[in-house]
Amino acid sequence: MRHVGSVLRRVLVPFLSVLTALLLGGVVIILTDFDNLQHIVTDPLGTLVGAVKGVLAAYGAMLAGAFGDPGRIGTALQTGNATDIARAIRPVTETLVSAMPLIFCGLAVAISFRAGMFNIGGDGQLLIGALAATTSAIYLNGHAPSWLILIASIAFATLAGGAWGFVPGFLKARTGAHEVITTIMLNYIASLFVFFTLTTSVDLRAAGSTTPVSKQLSGITDVPNIISLPTIRLDYGFVVALLMAVAVSWLLFRTTKGFELRASGFSPTAARYAGMSAGGSMMLAMSLSGGLCGMAGGFLVIGTVGQLSLDISGGIGFNAIALALLAGLRPSGVVVSALLFGALTQGGKRMGIDTGIPFDLLLLIMALVIMFVAAPGLIRSIWRVRVSKPAPEIASVSTESAGTL
Repeated sequence: MRHVGSVLRRVLVPFLSVLTALLLGGVVIILTDFDNLQHIVTDPLGTLVGAVKGVLAAYGAMLAGAFGDPGRIGTALQTGNATDIARAIRPVTETLVSAMPLIFCGLAVAISFRAGMFNIGGDGQLLIGALAATTSAIYLNGHAPSWLILIASIAFATLAGGAWGFVPGFLKARTGAHEVITTIMLNYIASLFVFFTLTTSVDLRAAGSTTPVSKQLSGITDVPNIISLPTIRLDYGFVVALLMAVAVSWLLFRTTKGFELRASGFSPTAARYAGMSAGGSMMLAMSLSGGLCGMAGGFLVIGTVGQLSLDISGGIGFNAIALALLAGLRPSGVVVSALLFGALTQGGKRMGIDTGIPFDLLLLIMALVIMFVAAPGLIRSIWRVRVSKPAPEIASVSTESAGTL
C-alpha cells in the first residue's frame, strides 16, 4: 500500500498539469469561437451552452482521432472484414506509431538527465542514426538477406547515434564544454552533413529527385508489422521501444553502473570522493543517450517512413525533453508520456478536420503541459495539493540505493 501511495503521489502533479492544460485549452477554444461569441449579448445562456458543446466536440474529435470509435471497432470486429478492422483501429495504431520514436528519445533524455547532462541533441543523433541505417541498407543490398540487412542497419544506426552523443560527453568530461551548446551545434552539423550526403551521393539519393531524399528502402528491407492489415503501419519497432524502457529501468535502478550514473548526476564532486569516475559516467550517459536516439532514427527510416529526408526527425528530440520531464525521468513514465504526446498529435489532426480548430491549438496545449510540469508549485497551489513530509521517503530511497550499490 505504501508503494501504491508513493506512485499516486508521483503521478498526481503530472496528471493535474495535463488536466489544467486541457482546461485552459478549452478556454482558448471558447474565446476563439467568434461565430458563437457574437450572440453573447442577445442570448448569453445559449452562447454558454454552445461554447461548452464546442469544447466537448473538439475534445471528442481528439479522442476519436487518437483511439478510434469504440462502436466502429466493435462492429468491424464482428464483421471480420480486414479492411473495416484496419480502418477502425488505425487511429490507435497511428498513436502508437507516433509514440515509438518518442519513447526511444524520451529514454535517451532520461538517461542523460539522470547523469546530470542536458542532451539537447536528440534530433541530430536521430538524423545521424537514420543516415547510418540508410547507408547500411543501400550498400548491403544484394549482398545479404533482408533480415540481416535490417539487423545490421539498426545496429549501425545505434552505434552512429552513440558516437554522435559521445562527442559532447567527451568534451564535457575533458574540457568542461557545456553540453547544451555542443549538442545544439551538433544538431546543425548533423542536418548539414545529411544534406551534403543526400545531395552529393549518387548511391544514396533517389534517382531523378530534385530534393535531398534517399532511395526507397522498403524494397530492400523493412521492419515487420505487428498487425498484418492494410494501411496499418505499426511495426515491431514499438515492441523494441518497450523493451528498451525495461532495459533502461533495470540499468538505472538495478545495477551498480546505474547507481554511479545517478550519483554522478546528483553530485559529481561527491561521486569522485566515493571513487566513481564522474567523467566516465558523463561519456557513458551521453553515448547511451545518443545510441537510443540513433536507434529511433533507424526504426523510423527503415520501418515507419522508409526513406531518409531532412525533416524525418520532426522535432522529436525536443519533444522528448518535455515528455521526459513530464515523466519525472522514469522509464515507465516516459512510455506513458510518449503515448500521451502521440495521442495528442494524432487526435489533433482529427480535431482540426472535424471542427476546423487549427493544429496550433494542440501545440499550445502541449506547451501548457510543459509549463505546468516545470512549475509543480503552481499546480499544487491551484489544486490545493498538500506536500507530504519527504523524510521517510528519502530514508527508504537511501536504503534502497545503498543496497543496490
